[in-house]
Amino acid sequence: MIEDLFVAFLTRYNYYMAVIIMLIGLYAMIAKSNLIKKVIGLNIFQTAIYLFYISIADVEGGTAPILVPGTDVVYVNPLPHVLILTAIVVGVSITAVAYALAIRIYQSYGTIEEDELLELGSEPQ
Repeated sequence: MIEDLFVAFLTRYNYYMAVIIMLIGLYAMIAKSNLIKKVIGLNIFQTAIYLFYISIADVEGGTAPILVPGTDVVYVNPLPHVLILTAIVVGVSITAVAYALAIRIYQSYGTIEEDELLELGSEPQ
């Protein structure tokens, strides 16, 4: 019984790691008041999504999707990998915009702490 659970855990460890990393990123986005730390939490969360999505695409015993005439093999689906490459580019762009906004907020208000920004109100110094 315990051996079966252990084997099931070892065969699906990437899913568990994706959930743990996702929770770490979610915690950083919710609990931290620094805008830079929130962006880092968002990046950690995105990385967990990438890991989860690529883990779903894996096929046991699958090979690279290169067609060889006369062979009957199981191929790994390449579409999730391509979509993740696109998601990485979008994630880098979102990170760059978020950091640019954080710099602009710091220049206008003199702080990037969420609590202090809420106290300052909407007027720049």
